[in-house]
Amino acid sequence: MMSVNPQRRRTGFTRKSGIENGFTLLEVMVALAVVAIALTAIYRMHSQTLFMDARGRFDTVAALLMGQKLADIDTIELKDLSGDSGDFGNAHPGYAWQIESENVSSDLLKEDGPTLKRITVTISRDGEASVFKLDAYRLLYE
Repeated sequence: MMSVNPQRRRTGFTRKSGIENGFTLLEVMVALAVVAIALTAIYRMHSQTLFMDARGRFDTVAALLMGQKLADIDTIELKDLSGDSGDFGNAHPGYAWQIESENVSSDLLKEDGPTLKRITVTISRDGEASVFKLDAYRLLYE
């Protein structure tokens, strides 16, 4: 007579042993919550990094363009200097400059001495999105 192996016999019912296969719904939900929090933090850091990179590039280029405009100012007579503005052409598209000047009084200068002139140079990109501003003071001897 043939004997039936009890391990091979399928009845449709299985007994749970001490070892379970798979994850419970609660474990999956906790894992998804941890991943969501981590991805949110990473996304925020990434967007801040992109902003800082763009701002760093603007500050670097604007400082160089500022030096160029100050060198241009040194080549003209200060008494002829008035408000002016423009852009940097195709070399630096999107960048614009503006110069404003005014006479400033000082308690340290004598009345019959030189005139103190404040020159404000502003470098901007894409309108007013990013602005780099510098005030320079020059003595105007008349």
